[in-house]
Amino acid sequence: MNFDDTPQEAAFRETARKWITANAPKEFEQELSKSSLGRIRLAKHDMVEVGKAWQKKKAEGGWACLHWPKEYGGRGATPIERVIWQQEEGVYGKLTQPFQIGEGMCGPTVMAWGTEDAKRRYLPKLASGEEIWCQLFSEPSAGSDVAGLRTRAEKKGDVWVVDGQKIWTSGAHYSDYGLLIARTDPNVPKHKGLTMFFLDMKSPGVEVRPIKQANGMQEFNEVYFTDVVIPDSQRLGAVGEGWSVSLTTLMNERMSIGARLATGVPEMFEFCSNLTLEDGLAIDDPAVRSKLASWAVKSSGLKYTSYRAISALSKGERPGPENSIGKLVSGMMLQDIATYAMDLQGAAGVLTGSDEETVHGQFQQMLLSSPSMRIAGGTDEILRNIIAERVLGLPGDIRVDKDVPYNKIPTKGR
Repeated sequence: MNFDDTPQEAAFRETARKWITANAPKEFEQELSKSSLGRIRLAKHDMVEVGKAWQKKKAEGGWACLHWPKEYGGRGATPIERVIWQQEEGVYGKLTQPFQIGEGMCGPTVMAWGTEDAKRRYLPKLASGEEIWCQLFSEPSAGSDVAGLRTRAEKKGDVWVVDGQKIWTSGAHYSDYGLLIARTDPNVPKHKGLTMFFLDMKSPGVEVRPIKQANGMQEFNEVYFTDVVIPDSQRLGAVGEGWSVSLTTLMNERMSIGARLATGVPEMFEFCSNLTLEDGLAIDDPAVRSKLASWAVKSSGLKYTSYRAISALSKGERPGPENSIGKLVSGMMLQDIATYAMDLQGAAGVLTGSDEETVHGQFQQMLLSSPSMRIAGGTDEILRNIIAERVLGLPGDIRVDKDVPYNKIPTKGR
């Protein structure tokens, strides 16, 4: 595989670089460059508002959601051109954080399963940052078993009435719309009784409660639904086909997370190059160098595995289970690197903040946020099962509830 730019790709890169140089909000460059891993925020500005302004400018210039068709707000670019853009956007890509779920997961699902009217109404505003989307999948009682959800939707005429609860919903507190999967038939096996919808997050009966995280941020939320009315026109796919629709979302989610998740490797190399231990610089210590070499190899493997996924996309194929590899490895590596950095710091590891404490603080925030990265988009255990069964072809787990109607599965508190 040749990773050099073709003449066309080199021309595209140069065009993108010139546009970014002329239009990027350079007043935030230094702050974005120093933002701690797992804690991206601006001291004197609202991240969502600054992100919306950058997203709008990109949309006006034809640089938002590059791989989407032009009629839906994109550029009609190739997957390789999308990667080139992300490389050139650099630190300013952090400003797109509020839109990553919409662009990477919700948008592709609406594009694959929505009506033409829905695509033309919602996708351009999603691409331009005018409307932000979230993903309403996880529930307290279901854990990583998405199909075990209890939120129910009942058909009443031309509308559905929804009651239930979701949890760990990123960005729900500032989102305008959300993808919602709910149980519409409890009399069939759990995977067959689900239906996918999208809804206005300002609908009567929707209550969002932020969750305070260990790193001081409030990115996740609980969302409660009480007699929430959703028009049938906002259903994605057929009734009872919600699981098939959700696979589109989940495959794109794992690819999106695996492709963009920071591993901390560059930061760790820089840190070890400047940290003085008892016997000299940390990077000169054989034990430290061994760790760094191991992480460098894994990081390289992640990069080229993501290129395989990009190659598949360039052929028009849907993201496959291989994307679970990147998400699994990067999530674990993030936590390992943060833990090792804290060990090297010793007593100095208790420091956090800005200015001279930035280096110490960034690894603290990285450590505090890293467990969530091993849960979001599927836990390590779920991803290992996917890799074992769908990549390696190993026998699947025994699932005693596979063909049992949902309302016959023994459980507490239903």
